[in-house]
Amino acid sequence: MIRKRSNMWKDFVLEWLDIAGPFAILLSIIFNTVISILAFVPSVFITAANIAFFGFWVGTLVSFLGESVGAVVSFLLYRKGLKAFSPKALERNKWLIRLQGTEGHRAFLLVLGLRLFPFAPSGLVTLAGATSRISLIHFAIASTLGKVPALLLEAYSVYRVLEWGTEGKIILTLFSIGVVGMLFLRKR
Repeated sequence: MIRKRSNMWKDFVLEWLDIAGPFAILLSIIFNTVISILAFVPSVFITAANIAFFGFWVGTLVSFLGESVGAVVSFLLYRKGLKAFSPKALERNKWLIRLQGTEGHRAFLLVLGLRLFPFAPSGLVTLAGATSRISLIHFAIASTLGKVPALLLEAYSVYRVLEWGTEGKIILTLFSIGVVGMLFLRKR
């Protein structure tokens, strides 16, 4: 069911990219930006569509640009409109709480570290950064640098699943086990 829904969204994005023609890259960046603003919607289906449409390297680069632009736009919007909003998820994570109270070099390193950590929700890192005293420039650089390894891992995983070779099946199985394990641990 989840795979079917993911394919539906990937196909939707692929159709729009095809219609956009020479503006497909710009449209993909806009899609990524909207998903970043929504904060809790995964962008993996856009990465899958980008790789299917543009090929592995260009698709990965387009996804990287989209996620980087999306993080900066989200940061600005959150800082302007949502500074007073502090969801409970920010209050439960000690690293996100620490980020909210830091600035300068320390905030830069925390954003970079949280982006490098594969299980830190991107939207929450952006929201925590927006409610902290980190500057836009420090956030943009740290966020962008931190997205490189995570996006390469995501792109490679998506590519292998799209190719559906043995590695793709193993990745999908391990991912499914990881999700079930995280849900189990969260319940406990």
